Amino acid sequence: MSFANNILPFLFNLKLPFALPSGVGVLDVHKDTKVRSACTAFYQKFYNSSARRHLILGINPGRFGGGVTGIPFTDPIRLANACGIANDFVKKQELSSVFMYEMMEAFGGLEAFYNRFYISSIVPLGFVKDGKNLNYYDDTGLKKIVEPFVVDSINKQLGWGLHTDACFCLGEGENLKYLKGLNEKYAWFKEIKGLPHPRFIMQYKLKQKQAYISQ
Repeated sequence: MSFANNILPFLFNLKLPFALPSGVGVLDVHKDTKVRSACTAFYQKFYNSSARRHLILGINPGRFGGGVTGIPFTDPIRLANACGIANDFVKKQELSSVFMYEMMEAFGGLEAFYNRFYISSIVPLGFVKDGKNLNYYDDTGLKKIVEPFVVDSINKQLGWGLHTDACFCLGEGENLKYLKGLNEKYAWFKEIKGLPHPRFIMQYKLKQKQAYISQ
């Protein structure tokens, strides 16, 4: 079975098993038919094989990347221009997506990269509060109740045959700390390698972007 045949049902059936704290909303875009169409085209194009891949985990989808297209770190512009998948989403760029796709090109191109890596998020649904992106660890109430959903999601994805010798975590602070804590409990991976989050690089380390791409 190809990875696409596992990924698509997983994404299309995501559902939070808990009530959200007051003032927190969820980015559950996979219910939208345009998003489902984009995801289907993307994953059937780049994940239409059973090749084993390493897992890269971000934080949770943001409003302008995965929170629009349903594909992690892929904004509508990269989806159209880099992936070759036409779409009707508002063509607004997301900084993390810009960095990730430049890195993929440096790696050898999208097909080479996606054939070796699968990108997801520790929490595969995004959150908003007061009209802004919300990281799961920035709301005490959310962080407290999200763990069973995180554990179930990671277990399901590992069931597809992903490599477990190493996992790559985007975000060297709270995201890495949280994932390492869970890994101590559930022993998913032999090693978790922390990497600077693309948003951090693009906002604060833009002059060193090429060095981060090499890393």
